[in-house]
Amino acid sequence: MFTPLFTLLLLLFLSPLVRSHRRWSSQHRSNPDLSLGKQPVRGVNLGGWLVLEPWITPSLFDNTNDSRIVDEWTFGQYQDYAVARETLVNHWNTWITETTLRKSQVLGARLNHVRIPIGYWAFDVGGGEPYVQGQLPYLYSAISWAVKYNLNVIIDLHGAPGSQNGFDNSGQRMPFPHWHSNQTNVDRTNKVIKQISLQFGSIVPIIAPLNEPAGFYGQDVLDVTRQYWKDSYDSIRPKGLGTSIVLIHDAFQPLSYWNDFMPREKYVGAAMDTHIYQMFSNDAACNNSGRLSDFNQNQLMTIVGEWTPAMTDCTKYLNGRGVGARYDGSIKQGATPYGSCVGKTGNGSSFSGEYKTFLRKSWEAQVITYEKASGWLQWTWKTEQGDDWSYSAGLKYGWIPRDPTKLLYPNICNNA
Repeated sequence: MFTPLFTLLLLLFLSPLVRSHRRWSSQHRSNPDLSLGKQPVRGVNLGGWLVLEPWITPSLFDNTNDSRIVDEWTFGQYQDYAVARETLVNHWNTWITETTLRKSQVLGARLNHVRIPIGYWAFDVGGGEPYVQGQLPYLYSAISWAVKYNLNVIIDLHGAPGSQNGFDNSGQRMPFPHWHSNQTNVDRTNKVIKQISLQFGSIVPIIAPLNEPAGFYGQDVLDVTRQYWKDSYDSIRPKGLGTSIVLIHDAFQPLSYWNDFMPREKYVGAAMDTHIYQMFSNDAACNNSGRLSDFNQNQLMTIVGEWTPAMTDCTKYLNGRGVGARYDGSIKQGATPYGSCVGKTGNGSSFSGEYKTFLRKSWEAQVITYEKASGWLQWTWKTEQGDDWSYSAGLKYGWIPRDPTKLLYPNICNNA
């Protein structure tokens, strides 16, 4: 936790910023529940910044020379605290800057939202937890830059105590998540959400109370998740008041599973986040338009909060540090490969013209489809070695247009 001196200094630094944000909020968020639907959400995730992911920044992990370091928990656990902190502070200072948001808005990308993942440990580190704190000033800075460049911010709680899914991007990679099986974990998570709402609820238009709880593990996870969605809604919008939209996740269930879960007339300002990664399913992008449009119109406003034009898992460490790819069969001995990873990831300058055209068609088909609902946020803004996933690389090398409404293949989904 922060020391009293640090907290005082932080408040002194942030007070004029908060006043500025409140002025902005009163001008631009008079009715966020309606404004979300006025134009599609078109945005990008600032992944790998305030929550580490080995595949986004493999150098941070490789440079430790310790194969046990596979997530942010072990990043603090298996190396000297001072070394870990120095590395993280440098990363926080450089991975995302004001220039990042200026490029995503002023210089022509014409996005209107950014989603910022952050872990519970930025707010609460318990005894024995090896996380390094210090993320909050960077979150405040990002919000101030976003306001400056007319970008809306989604604060996304990406990791919960005990891990809500066992993924490395939850902060702690493990064979089976423990968030749902320990009420203390759930209570701590809701306490963090209350803190986020208190600190940022008058500033940001959307708060996502938890990323990707692993509903595929069964009813035990789903029961806890369903109750947590309602409890966190009450934390963010007590008695139905408050201004931030509450963006819940589908927990990897079909959207139809959530029919009538949060009726609009009772849960004003609730919205649904669904993540569509096509390399992990057989669904073609265009085939999703019907279910997205239906749920968006008849249930909750729906945003595709993570997706990518990439159609392989070839990027280094995408499945975890030290884990190979399904696409080329390197994920495990005896796995059946789908094809070669050569030329399908890495630096965009090495991509063939044919592959760039494929990425452009993939990008446009998904944008067209996801705008049948309330919009989209691509994962992610930048990576070290996976340009097929990178919005900034797509802008640089031409498979993402500077204006997301300027499509080369506007009829690509017509026969779907």
